[in-house]
Amino acid sequence: MIRSIEEINAKIKAGKVVVATAEEVIGLVADKGVGAAARQVDVVTTGTFGPMCSSGAYFNIGQSTPKIKCGGGKVTFNGVPVYAGWAAADLYLGCTAMPDDDPRNAVYPGLFKYGGAHVIEELISGKKVRLEAKTYGTDCYPRKEYSVELGLADFNSAVLFNPRNAYQLYNVAVNLSQRTIYTYMGVLKPRMGNANYSTAGALSPLLNDPRQRTLGLGTRIFLGGGEGYVVWPGTQHVASPARDERDLPLSPSATLAVMGDLKAMSPRFLRAASLAGYGASLGVGLGIPIPIIDEQVMAHAAVRDQDITMPIIDYSEAYPLGRSGNLGRVSMADLMSGQIEVEGKKVPTGGLASRHRAREVALELKTRISEGRFLLTRPVAPLPGAELAEGLV
Repeated sequence: MIRSIEEINAKIKAGKVVVATAEEVIGLVADKGVGAAARQVDVVTTGTFGPMCSSGAYFNIGQSTPKIKCGGGKVTFNGVPVYAGWAAADLYLGCTAMPDDDPRNAVYPGLFKYGGAHVIEELISGKKVRLEAKTYGTDCYPRKEYSVELGLADFNSAVLFNPRNAYQLYNVAVNLSQRTIYTYMGVLKPRMGNANYSTAGALSPLLNDPRQRTLGLGTRIFLGGGEGYVVWPGTQHVASPARDERDLPLSPSATLAVMGDLKAMSPRFLRAASLAGYGASLGVGLGIPIPIIDEQVMAHAAVRDQDITMPIIDYSEAYPLGRSGNLGRVSMADLMSGQIEVEGKKVPTGGLASRHRAREVALELKTRISEGRFLLTRPVAPLPGAELAEGLV
């Protein structure tokens, strides 16, 4: 072990910490080697920004007079249905939730879909949303209807809670059919007219620590412009995926469940997205600091776009029917060139994730650590299939 979390935090507090982004350490490792780079840099910051459909927020509302029991009733924010099955005043809004019979969503495939993500963005942008509740009434909660406009400050609590974010690797989507299809991976043109991908590549958090040796439950992260924590393995987390010689997974694998204070977040890093013919999603900015505690951590953190390869999947038939549909593999570097070759055909590429905004996340996290405004945390438990590095257990 080169250094511990405690030693890194002491350097942060003293203003002596050395921080580099995941892009910056690539050149450093190439110039000086893994060992020298690991001794020079204390923390590597990562970042990603893209649509993450398994996202949402829970709220606790201030009670009306007389009181109302939202649980068991029908509740909406700006017409978007909210899950109210918890208790009297606790509500959960999924980012993909959409209103019934709303003229904003009437045209299919439509270029705009208004949903839960848009409500979340409006709230963190300082706007008010209308809560409408209709329920059955009880002796202790006699009110049956409630309508009120609420801003973010009006909620007792507002917490971003995302069951699945930061996929470690994901598919490249193509369409082999004869018609245009509309998917969560964007619009896919017929006869393999385009190929869409969604990853920040060399900046992506879980690709820079592919075996999750430095992160786990309790890891403090950059989330939506504020701070958050890894609270559990994300849904669909694959504990032991097939890997290449660099320890990188060969298919979609690790994911994270994360949460943080919505009131501290910014629309710069938490944005609603409308996917034509599919619906609403939430663009989430997420960054994880990687403590350089040994040389292996540094070697992984210097992953390059050309090292990362993804499976090419046909979304017209193979994906919806649960078949493999694997048309080969392609590197992140090739995808970012704007064109790949699949089965002898040159196919233009497009990214759903923003590399530019992911870079902003990594740089912002670097700044906060360098200025002593963000300390690292020791994980309390590893993610399934992971083994925390020596000094973190």
